Amino acid sequence: MPSNTPLPMLGGLSAADFLRDYWQRKPLLIRGAFPDFQCPLEPDELAGLACEAGVEARLVEERGPQGPWQVSHGPFDDPTFARLPERDWTLLVQAVDHYVPQVAELLESFAFLPRWRLDDIMISYAPPGGSVGPHVDQYDVFLLQGSGQRRWQLGGRVADDAPILDGIDLRILERFDVTPGEDWLLEPGDMLYVPPGWAHHGVSQSADCMTLSVGFRALSADEAVTSFADYLGEQLPASLRYGDTGMAPPADPGELDDAALERIRRLILETLDAPEQLAQWFGRVMTQPKYVDQLVPQETPLAADDLVAELQDGAWLERSLGSRFAWRQEADGRTTLFVDGDGLACDADLARTLASQAPLDARTLTYPGAAALLVELLNRGSLAWPLDEAALDDEENDHE
Repeated sequence: MPSNTPLPMLGGLSAADFLRDYWQRKPLLIRGAFPDFQCPLEPDELAGLACEAGVEARLVEERGPQGPWQVSHGPFDDPTFARLPERDWTLLVQAVDHYVPQVAELLESFAFLPRWRLDDIMISYAPPGGSVGPHVDQYDVFLLQGSGQRRWQLGGRVADDAPILDGIDLRILERFDVTPGEDWLLEPGDMLYVPPGWAHHGVSQSADCMTLSVGFRALSADEAVTSFADYLGEQLPASLRYGDTGMAPPADPGELDDAALERIRRLILETLDAPEQLAQWFGRVMTQPKYVDQLVPQETPLAADDLVAELQDGAWLERSLGSRFAWRQEADGRTTLFVDGDGLACDADLARTLASQAPLDARTLTYPGAAALLVELLNRGSLAWPLDEAALDDEENDHE
């Protein structure tokens, strides 16, 4: 789709307009971003998911039995939910798109942004008064109202060192001043975009308040520097070291002089200035799965010939929920497919196909090297055979 096409989910703005005027610059309220929106989950289904082992879930109670703003971590059980009051608490479940295909399908609406920037879709449920307090996130988020009503208030950009409440497991701002005119009640299908560093506070106004938070991952500078240095360090030869050939006799043998500092500075900068290595590292780090243990390898590895026979017989493959794909083509024509934290040499057209939402069926086999790569990705768990209807029903029942 052309970048200047008006998008209803952006309130009629084009992708180019949104990225120029709002993305990481200022919030945007979009009424009716998803008209007639039906939340993919009911509150009881979300609670069921929060009871499963391995699912990241939190319960925030503004007036918990152990103190204000009590945070508990899942998995939960029925008695936990049975003891809760009628108001002032919130259940948050991370990465619901990894478990519920209907939730994962929503991510395609955000194709005007790089797919490798997507993190996950968190869903929260809260009865009246439920909240996690006024806070700041260091990532972009689209807050889509799934059901019920939530009141959102914004408080502008805040400094990194803004005071937060002590003694609780939440980063709640000590002071929150609502920006005039930025106080809204969101109905199902309404959406609020909040850029990083922007104070916001959402409070449930109904007994059926469900909010879907579409978050985008962004490495911090310290994470990037540390991770890239570790990646390079694994490949550098032991012989590459500080050297001072041709140095002048020191005026004072105990001094760290400017010349020594310049030599180590050059060593570090020349080592880090490696564009191809940077691309290989970045592709791997930005496709690392949120939860590695969600990738389920085939119990019995399949042979390439057997996969080809299945596809030619009408079967198809799906990208596993939670798997991440990206690709890059270098100036010399070499293409790398990045998938779940790994980098694989790949035909350019095949890489583009795998990193898109194109169907993976017998037509995919026409690309060079497709059979070997597809079977490798299937065996490691990045691709999967689609579940049949009975299996889908069983999985949905498990989440209730």
